[in-house]
Amino acid sequence: MHIEKRKQGKKTKYYLAHSYREGLKVHKFRKYLGTDLSNRKLKERREIAEKLILEEIHKYKVIKDPLDFELTKQEIKEIKKLEAEIPLKIFHLSEKDWKIFSKIFTYNTNAIEGSKLSQKEVKDILEKDKWLDKSKEDIAEAYGVDEAIRFIRQAKEHISINLIKKIHKIVFKNSKSFAGSLRKKGEEVVVTNNLGQVVHEGAPQTRINYLLKELINWYNKNKEKYPALILGAVIHNQFENVHPFADGNGRVGRILLNNILIKHNLPPVNIDFKNSQEYYRTLKEYELNKNLKPTIKLYIKEYKKFQEKLEKKKK
Repeated sequence: MHIEKRKQGKKTKYYLAHSYREGLKVHKFRKYLGTDLSNRKLKERREIAEKLILEEIHKYKVIKDPLDFELTKQEIKEIKKLEAEIPLKIFHLSEKDWKIFSKIFTYNTNAIEGSKLSQKEVKDILEKDKWLDKSKEDIAEAYGVDEAIRFIRQAKEHISINLIKKIHKIVFKNSKSFAGSLRKKGEEVVVTNNLGQVVHEGAPQTRINYLLKELINWYNKNKEKYPALILGAVIHNQFENVHPFADGNGRVGRILLNNILIKHNLPPVNIDFKNSQEYYRTLKEYELNKNLKPTIKLYIKEYKKFQEKLEKKKK
């Protein structure tokens, strides 16, 4: 980092500047320090500006491989073994099973994001086209999620920016004006908990397209290398880190996860609303430590729970 001086008439303006290289591209960070500063003031303000620039660089850093490490052959073998033990196979799912899954998934994925519809109400809406005296937004998004599940079953693509936008458009076309559109300039995402503490910051809006392209490239490079559970977990968790939409990222991310799983002949997975806190912990563990094990353990647990529900429905 270095100090830049700019003369403006008889005055001198001071800036702290730093260049950060990312591949062939160089990003320039510059912070205004003040005009005609004494050495003491210049030193004080430089220390503050250095911290601010380092924070910005941290936000801009891109992990080329979202895993940030190579899994060992033994780890891959263990995950493949877990996949083999999944109690369901996609070719075992009948049309009736898919409808059961879609109703369960629609209720839970929307409930995680604050929908007030009960499981029975979601069932009535999707089975009987029954409009209730409830939030029209919640009802529209119940239809939207159900339609998105049907869409990914027919879609050929595994992942692309257009596919991601299409999923968002389907889910939110009747509830959000920005359905199908990525965050616009100036739209930044900060997620806080009920204490007002920041628990997650989405990528800067200017970085969204670049980060999504990196994620898509990672998938295309590794889709034959890693088991489907790893591919799905990385795509979903990294997508949530980017947070490309102003709202609706959780639902799109979970539908995208299922698109990856079913394209690799695994059954879809539902994240139960009752396990939402565990789900958020797995996302945090990945974000902070690039640890996928809690995510994959949750998926296996959810697969077993869905199998139990299917068996109960058949009795």
